[in-house]
This record gives sequence, C-alpha cells and structure tokens, in this order.
Amino acid sequence: MNSKTKGILFILCSAFCFALMNAFVRLAGDLPQVQKSFFRNAVAFVFALIILMRQGGGFRWKKGNLPLLIVRASFGTIGILCNYYAIDHLLLSDASMLNKLSPFAAIIFSLIFLHEKVKPVQAAAIIVAFGGALCIIKPSFDLTEFFPALVGFVGGVCAGAAYTAVRALSQREERGAYIVFFFSGFSCLSVVPWLLMHGEPMTLAQTLSLLGAGFAAAGGQFSITAAYSNAPASEISVFDYSQVVFAAILGFFLFGQIPDWLSVLGYCIICGVSIGMFCYNRRAIKSY
Repeated sequence: MNSKTKGILFILCSAFCFALMNAFVRLAGDLPQVQKSFFRNAVAFVFALIILMRQGGGFRWKKGNLPLLIVRASFGTIGILCNYYAIDHLLLSDASMLNKLSPFAAIIFSLIFLHEKVKPVQAAAIIVAFGGALCIIKPSFDLTEFFPALVGFVGGVCAGAAYTAVRALSQREERGAYIVFFFSGFSCLSVVPWLLMHGEPMTLAQTLSLLGAGFAAAGGQFSITAAYSNAPASEISVFDYSQVVFAAILGFFLFGQIPDWLSVLGYCIICGVSIGMFCYNRRAIKSY
C-alpha cells in the first residue's frame, strides 16, 4: 500500500472518530467547553505516553522542532475550544462542517509555508467540496447564530494551521506519537488553572460521555497525524469532509436530527468529490 492510499484511509478513520467525539461532547450536556477539552486531551495524552514508553527513544523532541510543536499545540488547543463552543451552540452537523474548513485552510497554509504544489484538479475538488459544505451550513443573517458560527469558523482555520504544522513536523522526522503527546500535554496544562477555579461537578453519565469523547479523540488524533505524515494536504484533505456524513448519521440515531434536502445534496457532493479524487489519485499512481 503506497503512502497516498494510507493517508486517505487514515484520514477517513480520523473523520469518523472526530464525528463520534463531537457526538459524545454533545451528550455531555452543558459543561464548560474548557472542562470538556481537558478530558478529551487527557485520554489522548495517556495513549501517547504508553506508545512512547513502548517505542523507547525518550520524551525529547528532535532538535529544532520545538517552535513547530508549540505552533501545533497552540493552534490545536484554540481550535478544540472553538469547536466545542460551536458544538454546544449550533446543530451538530453545522458545527462539524465549520470545523471541516480545516482542510481548506491546511491547503492554503501548506501552499504558503511549505510550498507544496496544488494541482488544478485538486484545487477544483476542494472548491466543489466547499460548495457542498455551504449547502449543509445554509448561511443566514440570523445574528443569534452569527457569533457561534464565527467561533466555529475560527476553530476550523486554527485546526488547518495545526495540521500544517503536523505536516512540517513529519517532514522533520518527528515521531507521530510524540506530536500527539506534546499537543495533549500542552492542552491539558494550559487549562488546569481555569479548571481549579471554575470546574463543575459531573454526573456519571457526563463522565462516561467525556471519557468516550477522549477515546474517540485519541483515535482521531493518531489517525490525522498518520494521515498528514503519509501524504500532503493537497492530496488527501478533501477526504476529511466525510466527517459531515458521519456526523449526520450519528445525529440521526442519537439526537433524532433529520437533514433537509439541501443538506443531503451537500453530502452527495462531498462524497462524490471524495470518490472522484480517490479514483484520480489511483490513476495517477498507475500511470506513474
């Protein structure tokens, strides 16, 4: 299996895990977003710690990688907090779609900072997929939803910046488990002061929901790290839009949410683009 195919499979796995994470976050109720993010990152930190201990090699980053690790961790933390705020204040599918602006942002950041080339077919696929995203979001001028939507948009852009840093770190041969370890530890430590002063008690159901969100996030984090380590954003990021489809399915079964015809159209567009890009990449590999 070549690296591009691996990247696609990893990013599809990541999309499902993050859709499941969002569902668990919604099930946790009205707890503060900071408290939810702590549990999400704490579980991922434990997983990364275990993997690093088994792999050996210590807990030190490779020389020169600290600035990129901080960039990845900082933008990743902001992106999580914004995404969780959007999940609590918007429809699950809308919040997921806003977060899925991250691949679009990742391509722009990769083009600017990593100088990765974007083929015309790939650029067109991203534009069409983004159009499908707009069908699902159905933008309006309702001011009551403007601020949560803006926060969700910022979260998606920050996630794109974080994934670009992951790609740069992989090019510098930083270990994937260590990237997750540093990010998760950084995120947990950054919210501890707030938790000590404003943390709220949780019921058993809320605790289990947040633990579930943490396990799903860990799977998504390791998968997305592996995806961008195997292939550039311009070739695989479009497949990240599949999270919207997963979110719609989970929203229906868990919350009774039924998408309208415009949302279904958006899902079809995104799936069609994903399949088309997969076939295009396969033909390009065979011809090469």
